[in-house]
Amino acid sequence: MEILIWVILIVAFIVVLYNDLVKLKKLVENAWSQIDVQLKRRHDLIPNLVNSVKGYMKFEQETLEKVMKARAAAISSEDMNEKIKSENEITGLLSRLFALVENYPELKANENVKQLMEELKKTEDKIAYARQFYNDIVMKYNTRISVFPTNIVAKMFNFKEASFFKIEEVEREVPNVDI
Repeated sequence: MEILIWVILIVAFIVVLYNDLVKLKKLVENAWSQIDVQLKRRHDLIPNLVNSVKGYMKFEQETLEKVMKARAAAISSEDMNEKIKSENEITGLLSRLFALVENYPELKANENVKQLMEELKKTEDKIAYARQFYNDIVMKYNTRISVFPTNIVAKMFNFKEASFFKIEEVEREVPNVDI
C-alpha cells in the first residue's frame, strides 16, 4: 500500500511538471505569434514604402532591391532560426533606408512617404516590444526545462529549448549617414 502511495505521488508530480512545461511552451508560441502579427504588418507596409520612394531614389535601387529580397526571404522562411535571421536583415536594411530618405528633401516632404515611414517606425517599436516579451518567456521556458527535477520530465517528453530572437551584430551598429 505504501508503494502505491509513492507511485501515485510520483505520477502526480510528473503530471504537474509536464503541465507546467506545456503551459510555458504555449506562452512561447503565443509570444511568437504576437511578433508574427507585427512582422506581417511590416511585410505589408514595405512594398508600399519601396514603391513610394523608388522614383526619387534612383541611385539607391540596390538598397530597395535588398529590402524586397529580404522581405521575400522572411515571408517564405519555414525555419524559425532562418526567419529570425531574415527579419534581422530587414530591420538593418530598414534602418539604412530610413537614413537614406533623410538625404532626399522631396521625400521627407511627401505626405505618403512620411505616413508610411511613421507606420513602419511604430511597427518597429511594436516588434521590439514583442521581441522583448518573447525573449523573456523563452528564458523562463528554457530555464525551466534545464533545472532539476523538471529537466528529467522535459527529457522524458522531448521538450526542446526555444530560440531567442537575438539582434545581429550588424543591427547593433549605428548607421553611418553622410550628408
